[in-house]
Amino acid sequence: MEVRTRFAPSPTGYMHLGNLRTALYTYLFARRNGGKFILRIEDTDQEREVEGAVDLIYKSLAVAGLSHDEGPDVGGPCGPYVQSERKDTYLPYARQLIESGHAYYCFCTKERLDEARAEAEKKGETFKYDKHCLNLSKEEIQARLNAGEPYVIRQNIPTTGKAGFDDVIYGHVEVDCDTLDDNILIKADGLPTYNFANVIDDHLMGITHVMRGNEYLSSAPKYNLLYEAFGWTPPTYVHLTPVMANAQRKLSKRKGDPSFEDLLNQGYLTEAIINYLVLLGWSPRGEREFYTLKELEEVFDLEGLSKSPSIFDTVKLNWFNAEYIRKLSPEKYLELATPWLSQALDPGKFDFKRLGELLQSRTEVFNQLPGMVDFLAKMPEFENDLYVNKKQKSTLESAKAALAFIRPVLESIGDWTEQELHDRVMEAIPATGMKNGQVLWPMRIAISGKMSTPGGAFEIAYLLGKEETLKRLDESMARL
Repeated sequence: MEVRTRFAPSPTGYMHLGNLRTALYTYLFARRNGGKFILRIEDTDQEREVEGAVDLIYKSLAVAGLSHDEGPDVGGPCGPYVQSERKDTYLPYARQLIESGHAYYCFCTKERLDEARAEAEKKGETFKYDKHCLNLSKEEIQARLNAGEPYVIRQNIPTTGKAGFDDVIYGHVEVDCDTLDDNILIKADGLPTYNFANVIDDHLMGITHVMRGNEYLSSAPKYNLLYEAFGWTPPTYVHLTPVMANAQRKLSKRKGDPSFEDLLNQGYLTEAIINYLVLLGWSPRGEREFYTLKELEEVFDLEGLSKSPSIFDTVKLNWFNAEYIRKLSPEKYLELATPWLSQALDPGKFDFKRLGELLQSRTEVFNQLPGMVDFLAKMPEFENDLYVNKKQKSTLESAKAALAFIRPVLESIGDWTEQELHDRVMEAIPATGMKNGQVLWPMRIAISGKMSTPGGAFEIAYLLGKEETLKRLDESMARL
């Protein structure tokens, strides 16, 4: 049997990280088993649809490297792959369930349902539809249909017995049927609900494994009742534990947590995001942490999936990203860093190549770069306390003396290169009777205004140029 998996997002906005992880696991399982990965757009809830969201889904999957074998944009034998384009598919199946007694027409008005819901709340009970329309005669139903009366089609859940299913992660899950509601299969607008459409589509598309969030655990018994009603074999269920922002709540865009696109826009590398994300809920065999997507296609398995929620840790993601950045070629790093450096610096005035060499090993996320180099464009204000450094044995008095000494040395340098700066200054320091750090520390503070810089005094002086270096030195000395 060919493995066929599907990723079925709703076009309601950005690709949040929980969705991307589901897509990743679904893709990897299909690839590992030589199967097909299918993209289906579930747009039955058209009130929540966001313009442009479908294109964003395509773009996000493409950027992540998760190529689908069938889908709206690539076609396939089971199309169309957009639920709203399959509208005429679902009603015949709902009517089939009506004929077999597993579903029924419901003509209840919103007012009646609101009253029943309010009554349940007053009693402290959970509202459950009371099967009010279940026993309408065929003649009354037909008369109401002929009159154009609005209706929905509801699933007829048994009032006794149990409904259950088997899940790869959670094992056998079973609930009492009398706790389940007669959920709507076909809405008043003629479109199917998510709960109904995904069962029909999964069957018609030959889906063998359904991987989705564990928020659907409570709905899965109803899905299996539908499979039983049709006489179909249900797929293998894999309900994934959530990705959490912390121990209390799941990741949420509304709470300010980043989407996949947000992370990309912040300067995270796709490879780092994917590598980190796959480990949020799945453990490879052994201690290895770094995998390319191709390598993951060869090792991913369901046995490594966790039964516990995973917490999204920005610190750990930053560490992954920094490791991937360090592995970039200098040329690739400079290509990716240049747009960020250009936010703070004029590329015509500064040596970006040299900056790249100094910054690559220090970069965790590319959006940090403007703040790391903006001092080169404009000298920041700083307190003279920065000159004091116990490790370098630098005091305000020694700093003042060091700057006064170094100023004429720097002014005398004609060939303003890092090597020449280094050689001339280091050659002059012994005459001062000071340690190297007592001269170089205040020099770097005086021309950068920062304790931490990409490079030391010579690199900063080179990047600033002679005129700017001397100007900053003079201004800093005047404040001491």
